[in-house]
Amino acid sequence: MDYLQINGGRKLGGTVTISGAKNAALPIIAATILSDRPVTLTNLPNVVDIRTLLKLLGMLGGEVAHDNTRAEINNGAINSTKAVYEIVSQMRASILVLGPLLARFGECEVSLPGGCAIGQRPIDLHLKALEAMGAHIEIKGGYVRAEAPEGLKGAKIIFDKITVGGTENIVMAAALAHGTTTILNAAKEPEVVQLCEMIRDAGVTIEGIGTSELRIEGTGGEPLHFKEVEIIPDRIEAGTYLCAGAITGSSITLEKVDAGHIRASIDKLESMGCSFDIEGDKITIHPAETIRPVNLITTEYPGFPTDMQAQFMAVATMAEGESLIEERLFENRFMHVSELNRLGADIWLKGSTAAVKGVDKLYGADVMATDLRASSALVLAALVAEGTTNVRRIYHLDRGYDDLEGKLSKLGADIVRKSGK
Repeated sequence: MDYLQINGGRKLGGTVTISGAKNAALPIIAATILSDRPVTLTNLPNVVDIRTLLKLLGMLGGEVAHDNTRAEINNGAINSTKAVYEIVSQMRASILVLGPLLARFGECEVSLPGGCAIGQRPIDLHLKALEAMGAHIEIKGGYVRAEAPEGLKGAKIIFDKITVGGTENIVMAAALAHGTTTILNAAKEPEVVQLCEMIRDAGVTIEGIGTSELRIEGTGGEPLHFKEVEIIPDRIEAGTYLCAGAITGSSITLEKVDAGHIRASIDKLESMGCSFDIEGDKITIHPAETIRPVNLITTEYPGFPTDMQAQFMAVATMAEGESLIEERLFENRFMHVSELNRLGADIWLKGSTAAVKGVDKLYGADVMATDLRASSALVLAALVAEGTTNVRRIYHLDRGYDDLEGKLSKLGADIVRKSGK
């Protein structure tokens, strides 16, 4: 099994190009099901999750030509509406095919999802909303079976809590529904915005893009004709490289990044003593002379993202003082704490809050990744740890980071991918 071997203590420098956003690309790939014509997607990240979802489209009967950052998808010949366990168990985002399959074909069968083990992320909000749109749904044998033989009907959907995947699924379902759908308490993440813009540019009337209230006039079952879509930059990858600069005391320049999407991360790093030059789609981080402690609470966009919590915890291990990090979105998202402590960190947990007391040094050790973002936190800590760190179970990393070790190597890190026990 592959692992990363990192010799810490090196200063970094140079420029890194940010890849397309995995979390934007996945719903956009699913949305191509709403069309019976070819769709071109560009700036796709070269990560496992993208290849997995494209493979699922192929298993459904779609035609997919994929070359690193570009995909040509034609779902005109889809002949199956069953998303099997073999694929869906590998990745939660596979549930995003539920809305578009049901909207276009009037029936589908989708395995209950898998993915990172970071706590309960039930899909009941997705299912309740689809039932409000006239779908008949049952869960049997580990599959969600949904039918709407007369097509979905516009409805007023009120999400009890903000759900990114739920918002995306219902936006796609509403695009082909009969009548108007209103979504209240919708997610406002940039990835949701790009999906809405893609569907709007295909001729669907969508009001309220980027707000918590969306109004969508469906086509009554008519498939959409999509324009070419360029995936937005990955704000979590961008934030991770900013944290790499902060923790190693290095100046790093990011290219192809949207500063507006990572404002929360920039603000927190500024409070920790870092400074920034922002020009167009370029951001340069200048490190703090002394890293100050930080208090942060994860919340929905535009607040501080849960997907950056682990990386900031790694940076906080090098702060002068104690940081408090409260995780409000996922109950199991502190599994990286014990592994960071193996490297010499001083982190205490009480419920949903972690107290991180800065230390003078971290020390290399064997550590194990537990989920995607925890993996990157361990890599960040290893960059400053004295000696050698082996980060194992990096298949989590490969799900969401495009050539992490290659990009860090170009910045001057001593990091190599190895195979073995």
